[in-house]
Amino acid sequence: MASPRNQTALGVGMSLGGIFSVQIGAALAMPIFERTGPAGTAWLRLCWAAVIFMTIARPRFRSIPRRDLASAAALGFVIASNAMLFFESISRIPLATAVAIEFLGPLSVAVWRRTGPWGLAWPPLAFAGVLLVTKPWNGDVNLAGALFALGAGAGWAAYILLSQLVGDRFHGVGGLAIAMPVAALVATPVGVVQAWGHVNATALLISAGVALLFPVAGTSLELNALRKLDTATFGTLMSVEPAAALVVGAVGLHQIPDAGQVFGVLFVTAAAIGAARTGQREIAPAPESTRSMNADALPK
Repeated sequence: MASPRNQTALGVGMSLGGIFSVQIGAALAMPIFERTGPAGTAWLRLCWAAVIFMTIARPRFRSIPRRDLASAAALGFVIASNAMLFFESISRIPLATAVAIEFLGPLSVAVWRRTGPWGLAWPPLAFAGVLLVTKPWNGDVNLAGALFALGAGAGWAAYILLSQLVGDRFHGVGGLAIAMPVAALVATPVGVVQAWGHVNATALLISAGVALLFPVAGTSLELNALRKLDTATFGTLMSVEPAAALVVGAVGLHQIPDAGQVFGVLFVTAAAIGAARTGQREIAPAPESTRSMNADALPK
């Protein structure tokens, strides 16, 4: 049996792997935006994710209470909205900028759950970071991209709250096996309009790879990390996602930030870490340690 130190190290590695799988998946999706559109690409990814999760979990819908089905369906709506808004955002502004703005959503949830006055210190720091990243004083900020990122942030906040509810009612990835097909259906009207007549083998292969990176690999790594780490540590690790987006954007997309933008991302990351350390979730202990989708601290 592995020692606690080894378990922690493995959990940290899984968390970081999950973080980078999300950002790399987003970067890989961008080359087909011009062909299938951002929302169309998100729709294709969600369709693949739905097939994968339903194949893994094989949910028995008749045996699931209607209340639980409704919760999972609501989560699917939020997942679809978040996916399309985020992809629309990164089609207009750099990946790191979009993630920094989007992170205001989960940061708000963490601040709302704060356990002391220190929690109020983090929103101003995060806001300062977003200003440094977007540089509105230059007059060249893409307003549509920023608004889409803010919308995605609201979706991410709703995802945290709903995923906890669904995670308390389903084991393993059972909740996602219901939510993902709903997400694919919700994204269909907009996704089909953008992708219609432009889907080819390349687009299908790239969207399948993106789906495997996230949500399949990313979610699986996060779930396993949560079994090895306490939620405060997990939340702190998830808070480095804006910094991970900065690295992936610079290396994979050649989106080189200036010094002010680097500091802006660091400000948002510091605020997220502080919020994760001062926030908590008051909930009765789950009966088993394999409860899924525990998003205590800022998942993607």
